[in-house]
Amino acid sequence: MRTTLTTRLATAALVGLAGFSLPAAARAGRPPDPTVVLPAEPHPEINSAIVALERAKFHLMHAAHDFGGHRVAAIAAIDRALRQLRLALQFDRD
Repeated sequence: MRTTLTTRLATAALVGLAGFSLPAAARAGRPPDPTVVLPAEPHPEINSAIVALERAKFHLMHAAHDFGGHRVAAIAAIDRALRQLRLALQFDRD
């Protein structure tokens, strides 16, 4: 009984592993389709700046102390900058 259970578990594990590796092997044999072109991200610099400012705001909001009010002022400046960057992106869409 124990041998049968062990054999079944080992077989199930091997079948499971084969199921993961077969799709990858099938994809590896095909070259990428050259007709598929991803569109370029519009204004990558502005989008990158938005991400960086949001990350900076997150760190400032979780800072250990207030830094004499300068932390709050920096967060407010980041909010104003984010608003301007989003307006710039909206202006381009209009």
